[in-house]
Amino acid sequence: MKASRIAAVGTVAASAVLVLSAAPAFAHVSVSPDGAAAKGGYAVVNFKVPNERDDASTTKLEVSLPTDHPLASVMPQPVQGWNVQVTKSKLDKPVSLHGEKIDEAVTKVTWTADGKGIQPGFFQKFPLSVGALPEDTDQLVFKAIQTYDNKEVVRWIEPQKEGAEEPENPAPVLALSAATEDHHGSAGAEDASDTEKSDGAAKGSDQAAASSDSSDTTARVLGVVGIVVGALGVAYGVFANRRRTNA
Repeated sequence: MKASRIAAVGTVAASAVLVLSAAPAFAHVSVSPDGAAAKGGYAVVNFKVPNERDDASTTKLEVSLPTDHPLASVMPQPVQGWNVQVTKSKLDKPVSLHGEKIDEAVTKVTWTADGKGIQPGFFQKFPLSVGALPEDTDQLVFKAIQTYDNKEVVRWIEPQKEGAEEPENPAPVLALSAATEDHHGSAGAEDASDTEKSDGAAKGSDQAAASSDSSDTTARVLGVVGIVVGALGVAYGVFANRRRTNA
């Protein structure tokens, strides 16, 4: 009896551990691209903002862009129910982007609700078109500040340290994929080359088919000629034999 009770208690404890481990982590402000965010290219990225409170709505989002890898082009997409403000600042150290020296860049984008904002149980996406993405890093780290209508402020600004657990308020991180050749125009050349190869193969196949048809026609003609010659030979033999018999 005691053994069965111990086993039952162990089963309940194990189930509790599984439930706890399966519980979802609290959502946080994150950033992800529409498609790929390739180095050297342009992308549309979405800042996803969930409401983590049951008794307050999110009414403001401030996103600070990285100044160590400034972006020359930053354009927000209108979001219904929200006003947006783009802030440019002088860079402490000018950078060279695609042969041009940049000493000013967008450093912050702020969305402010003109209505109810993000209510409990909902989330909102805030899109930005950005570029050209840097080619000398694998990721871009943004800092986001989320403000609720009860004046509570949550700072999503903590960087993720390698080998460490995720911080309580992690900063949004955009992973960059390898540079593609699309924006250099070589993809079109490859497509054209593939088309030429395909056309060449098709022409070769047509020529081979035409050659095969010609060979078949020649063989048929020679076969008919052979039959006719053979028939004439037989007829000549019969005619010659009759002449000898009559003689």
